[in-house]
Amino acid sequence: QVQLVESGGGLVQPGGSLKLSCAASGFTFSLYAMSWYRQAPGKERELVASITNGGGSTDYADSVKGRFTISRDNAKNTVSLQMNNLKPEDTAVYYCKARNSRWTYWGQGTQVTVSS
Repeated sequence: QVQLVESGGGLVQPGGSLKLSCAASGFTFSLYAMSWYRQAPGKERELVASITNGGGSTDYADSVKGRFTISRDNAKNTVSLQMNNLKPEDTAVYYCKARNSRWTYWGQGTQVTVSS
């Protein structure tokens, strides 16, 4: 059974940091590119960051460049998103996604709220 379980969300003040994690099971993690998406209330889901299956290449939305870092550990089947200097506009539900040429899997999301 395929599972992607996000954790690490919560309430943080502007300028603070959070680290999200996504634990994968039920598929060969090292063969999948991984991404983090987010969806704010009333907005479409948007790509935040992505990383290739081997971890050699990453990409970021312009809005998070220099503040967020995506990484993965293929030995532990996890992908992480380190988020620094958080802003109120980063408030959203954050989802991880696994994708290869045939399949796409989504987690259920974790809420991140940036507020004073």
